[in-house]
Amino acid sequence: MLSSTWNFIKRHKRKFIFAGVFVGGVYLLGKYAQRKLQEMQEREAAEYIAQARRQFHFESNQRTCNMTVLSMLPTLREAIIHHLNSESLTALLKTKPANKLEIWEDLKIISFTRSIVAVYSTCMLVVLLRVQLNIIGGYLYLDNSVTKNGTTPLAPPDVQQQYLSSIQHLLGEGLIELITVVKKAVQEVLGPVSLKQSLSLQELEQQLNQIRQLVEEGSASSKHKSLSWYMMPDEENTLASQACGLTENDVTTIKLLNETRDMLESPDFITVLRTCLSRGFIRFLDNMSEFFRPPQGDSNLSSTPDRLSHVSLPLAKIIPIINGQIHSICSEIPSHFVQDLLLIDQVKEFAANVYETFSTPQELQK
Repeated sequence: MLSSTWNFIKRHKRKFIFAGVFVGGVYLLGKYAQRKLQEMQEREAAEYIAQARRQFHFESNQRTCNMTVLSMLPTLREAIIHHLNSESLTALLKTKPANKLEIWEDLKIISFTRSIVAVYSTCMLVVLLRVQLNIIGGYLYLDNSVTKNGTTPLAPPDVQQQYLSSIQHLLGEGLIELITVVKKAVQEVLGPVSLKQSLSLQELEQQLNQIRQLVEEGSASSKHKSLSWYMMPDEENTLASQACGLTENDVTTIKLLNETRDMLESPDFITVLRTCLSRGFIRFLDNMSEFFRPPQGDSNLSSTPDRLSHVSLPLAKIIPIINGQIHSICSEIPSHFVQDLLLIDQVKEFAANVYETFSTPQELQK
């Protein structure tokens, strides 16, 4: 029995060897595939966790952006009111001065200027902080998740503070320059308009569009500055002007400022800012429309689809309404105006792109 079995094995030795090799190969291949599958699953799990952590950090950063905008609006409002103090003029009018008409003319220019400046500067604040905080947020994500091997942080606390303090330009020199430009445009468009002239909401919108065109595109007789200038100083006015004595943190801050400046001059940013401005002025006119309602009981006007176009107010009555709009525009309590800006899809998408760019390791960007 054993002899016959042995003879059978010898006759089919090659087949048994092949079968053994085949079975062993399949086993090893299976083990290899199992190990690779496990590695792939672990890698996918790690990537998923990293992406989830990154997404959570991004969303947290956007909430910080919104809170920061709201916290800075009172400062912006007070700065505008300080430079465009219409309250002193209204108080003076109550004393019935001899130059009453002259004061009314001044009040007309200042009231329109400060509300228009409020729209511009609030929109700028929203988009500028979106850029700055997402650049910093991206670097902080890398510092916390990538560069834990003892290398120098990309955004140490001193750099963060120095970089974010550049927002003071918008609240200072940039705001003053913006006020000058807007005031000149308001004077050119509304200066000749009589206080007694009645304007409908549509006519008021036309006046605002003319002012916007002068502010954003300039005129043939004036040197026009891009809107980004009001948000960040010229390059020569930054720390780079200090020819020597720059610390490592100063150099890092200059790098961040230059990256931000490049971002503000990009076509995508310009498109987002224009979208915000369009939404802002639409909301501004919506607020004004509450005061252009037809008289109660006027059934003919109230049933007309474009009934607001038939309602006109003397410019002298529009001025106090315009004058008070700054408190709605620059409100730290979430108003429809600010909420509209914070919820614009283009703003969210742009913020995500900025964060994506600056939270991706440089070696992966190449």
